Amino acid sequence: MNNEKFNFDEIIDRRNTHSVKWDQCPSDDVIPMWIADMDFKAAPCIMDALKQRLEHGVFGYANVPEEFYTSIINWFERRHNWKIDRSWIEYTTGVVPAISAVLRAVTKPGERVVVLTPIYNCFFTCIESNGCEAVEVPLTYNSDYSYSIDYDALDCALSDDNTRTLLFCNPHNPAGRVWRKEELLKVNEICLKNKVKVISDEIHCEMMMPGEHYTPFASISPEAQDNCITCGSPSKSFNIAGLQAAFIVSNNVQTEEQINCALIEHQVCAINPFGLEAFIAAYNHGESWIEQFNEYIAGNFKVMREMMEKELPAFHITPMEGSYLAWIDVTPTGMTSAEVTKKLLDDAKVMVNDGVMYGKAGDGFIRINLATQRAVVEEATRRIINAMK
Repeated sequence: MNNEKFNFDEIIDRRNTHSVKWDQCPSDDVIPMWIADMDFKAAPCIMDALKQRLEHGVFGYANVPEEFYTSIINWFERRHNWKIDRSWIEYTTGVVPAISAVLRAVTKPGERVVVLTPIYNCFFTCIESNGCEAVEVPLTYNSDYSYSIDYDALDCALSDDNTRTLLFCNPHNPAGRVWRKEELLKVNEICLKNKVKVISDEIHCEMMMPGEHYTPFASISPEAQDNCITCGSPSKSFNIAGLQAAFIVSNNVQTEEQINCALIEHQVCAINPFGLEAFIAAYNHGESWIEQFNEYIAGNFKVMREMMEKELPAFHITPMEGSYLAWIDVTPTGMTSAEVTKKLLDDAKVMVNDGVMYGKAGDGFIRINLATQRAVVEEATRRIINAMK
């Protein structure tokens, strides 16, 4: 890694740039802290790769080069001690299309798919669009406002004869849990016992708070590798989601063939030339940037937490082990999460996510995106405190 320092405090005006996050706000005085999208410029290595591609001036259909695969293999072996074989990798446009295609490949309409809630809202749409039924198994909400897995409830749900798939999130969105190896081993044991395949969304895997360590689900044992299909991308970690590039890892030849057919059927089997360049640059040269990004987000979380704990103790903040998404219990206010979300938009002019969208277990919570400049986090937090006090 080089010694370059990156300026995450630089304010970037994103209004009127066709930004979902900013241009869908109801007015210009609203601070958007909702959709999982950063307000930082992409890493210089990515910018340089895109500039070089732009200067070529021709943007036709692109082949996926061998460097795409080697960038994945080298990154995960170097940073996460997971050895991925070249033959296990399929490419696609994004993790949500990847999940949908994998579900199409490994499930049949009418089957049940288990999710640990609260969970990323697109899991529900992916399951439903494939004609399956989502079964919610709530995570255990602990006295320190953290989450853990209810293994007995998971075992019970997976034992159903019509359940063949667990759609897992590692690290977890929105609860911010970075699952330990022993937790993943227990989940895998339960899945193998019930002959249930694991689809693991690992798009948040590079965003770790100090002292935390991400473990790829498929890396925990040969049995887990055989039973797990991993969906990933540098897009969330490196703020290049709009460039549409992702990957799927499966070492089962038959499953991989089924996934490839589903990708073709879904028409998500091509990547644009800019997406390829950004993807490769992130994994080949982005390590220093992501390390400094993680330090900055940890600082943002510390600032928000300290301000709220002092001035707004009715908001119970979940420990954030990974991602850049704060998950906050607002039930002590006596208001529903929908009421709090509306009040923050109307009175504080801060736009957050209502936890209800993440399943029944999300009722009473809000999600706040901290991937923005420190000054914006401070201003948004002041507004939230003033509105709720």
